[in-house]
Amino acid sequence: MYFSKSKYCSLWQCPKITWLKKYKPEEYVADENALARMDNGNKIGDLAMQLFGEYNEVTSYTNDKLDIQKMIDLTKEYMDQGKDNICEASFSFDGLYCAVDILKKQDDGWAIYEVKSATHKKYIYIVDMSYQKYVLEKCGVKVTGTYLVNINNEYVFDGKLELDKLFKISDVFESVCEEQNNVEKNLALAEKILGDENEPDVDISESCNSPYTCGFWGYCSKKLPCHSVFDLYGLYLKDKIYYYKNNIVSYEDFVNNDCHINEIASRQIDYTLHDKGVYANKEKIKEFLDSLHYPLYFLDFESQASIVPQFVGTKPYEHIPFQYSLHYIKKKGGELKHKEFLGVSGKDPRKAIAKSLVRDIPKNACVLAYNKDYESGRIEMLAKTFPKLKKKLLKISSNIIDLIIPFKQGYYYKKEMGGSFSIKSVLPAMYPDDPTLNYHNLDGVHNGNEAMNIYPKIKDMPKKQQKIARQNLLKYCELDTLAMVKIWQELMRITEE
Repeated sequence: MYFSKSKYCSLWQCPKITWLKKYKPEEYVADENALARMDNGNKIGDLAMQLFGEYNEVTSYTNDKLDIQKMIDLTKEYMDQGKDNICEASFSFDGLYCAVDILKKQDDGWAIYEVKSATHKKYIYIVDMSYQKYVLEKCGVKVTGTYLVNINNEYVFDGKLELDKLFKISDVFESVCEEQNNVEKNLALAEKILGDENEPDVDISESCNSPYTCGFWGYCSKKLPCHSVFDLYGLYLKDKIYYYKNNIVSYEDFVNNDCHINEIASRQIDYTLHDKGVYANKEKIKEFLDSLHYPLYFLDFESQASIVPQFVGTKPYEHIPFQYSLHYIKKKGGELKHKEFLGVSGKDPRKAIAKSLVRDIPKNACVLAYNKDYESGRIEMLAKTFPKLKKKLLKISSNIIDLIIPFKQGYYYKKEMGGSFSIKSVLPAMYPDDPTLNYHNLDGVHNGNEAMNIYPKIKDMPKKQQKIARQNLLKYCELDTLAMVKIWQELMRITEE
């Protein structure tokens, strides 16, 4: 049995994942950000290698594939030579393999340093290191310490990257030793599962977390009805699992068992089962619309969030706005107009976007955003950064009203929205047959994650590709605010019927 630490961690999360990876790997579906996370993890791993000064890395390739045996041999060679820091130190015992991010010489033994790009501890990291410690000790290595190295999200970049401040190191030796007591029984379970071609009988549970954290969710949930408890709005996962375990799975099950759930989820069931059209509480929608006034502005930001801060005064993972779209109508019955801003990839966009905002949005404007906390947060961050613009920026922020309110409060519903009130669920529900409002018809950029990933790469593209990428970003962001305009117009139409 060849068993890596990633397989061991999968086993700890759910034994079925380990089996599926061996026998049905084609069923795995990575979420759209998986490659970006992997790339970020690799960059952070490379940076962390420099934490303790000089180091020796054992990563080796033969014919473009990792040469694990060479890595194991190099690790032993460097350890025998008394090298202080060995990166990707590799070990194998009886089919069990692991590579240690940083193996550091410590007293009369060696310490394991596990590097993660996250900003907080997760127990899975303890599980990971307990497996590493077990393998190393089986190989005769005296492990004198285990440390978690992760990102310090309070670190403020001052223009010179300081690795000892970017990373925070936690001593987790006691927790790792305790978890190590479970390694042998887990390995016995792995051997039993992987040696059996019959799929293990493991049902959906809280360990699935969500379809966005397990690539086998689609496979494991394929027997669920078309509309199931897992699609319902406003239920915690533990509650969904409770209903599922009690055989209340389909929407019909909820009706037949007279289940008392939140009003919006109940409406979701009713409108789906009875193929109803539009639910609209005209009085409440009108109250919301009456809270708006002209000039009316529709604002949407796109931002980048680098693990390693790029600009002075920023922190890891801090969302830095680089783009906005702004549709606006100055008076009732007035012409719909549009303005936009897009920064230069690789350069700090904050001052330019802050100046552009106060120039483009009048102080008396009513500003609509979708999930306004995001837009307000970006503007307030800019206000703190640029004191001379603070008053004007905070005025804009204070004037923002959230267009999601009529949907989250249950004033409007269509069954096509399912259990989501995101703009990408509401818009096609309201305008199902308008190709100009279909995000899938855009080129290159179809959602905020793609925008976030593409923008920082533009600086390294050839000129022609840069122009195309920038145009794609502008078209995507423009559709976000046009979508808000169209949603607002439809709400207006409903109240005027």
